[in-house]
Amino acid sequence: MRQLNNFQNAVFLLGALLMVVGAGTSLLMWTLAPYFYAVGAVGFASMQMLQRYEGSNFTIRRLRRMMLISDFLFLLTAVLMFANDGNFFGLSQINYVQYVYNKWIITLLIAAILQLYSTHRIGSELEKEAGVSSKKT
Repeated sequence: MRQLNNFQNAVFLLGALLMVVGAGTSLLMWTLAPYFYAVGAVGFASMQMLQRYEGSNFTIRRLRRMMLISDFLFLLTAVLMFANDGNFFGLSQINYVQYVYNKWIITLLIAAILQLYSTHRIGSELEKEAGVSSKKT
């Protein structure tokens, strides 16, 4: 995996922190919470997309795609958090409550589970790959 430089790593960590603050304070009905979350999600997802895998291990490539799906879901969560504040989709009140209101929690949960699983598995697969390559030399 391509490593991030110090600035990119700081943006990555700050983005993750802003996502946690935005999601946590959104549950407390703070009006600026979606903005914090959105800025954090953009920073987190963009820095994670910069980490590329150049190898040929199919498992790591599949896990990397899972990470990209979770990044997309993090960004979709930001859109749904803004939609939660007002009905800007133009839906009727019943459809809005049924399909949009507080559904950002579901996308955030799915994204977090995918992120945790893929991060853990990529770490173990990279260790296996490093162990195999060190035994060959």
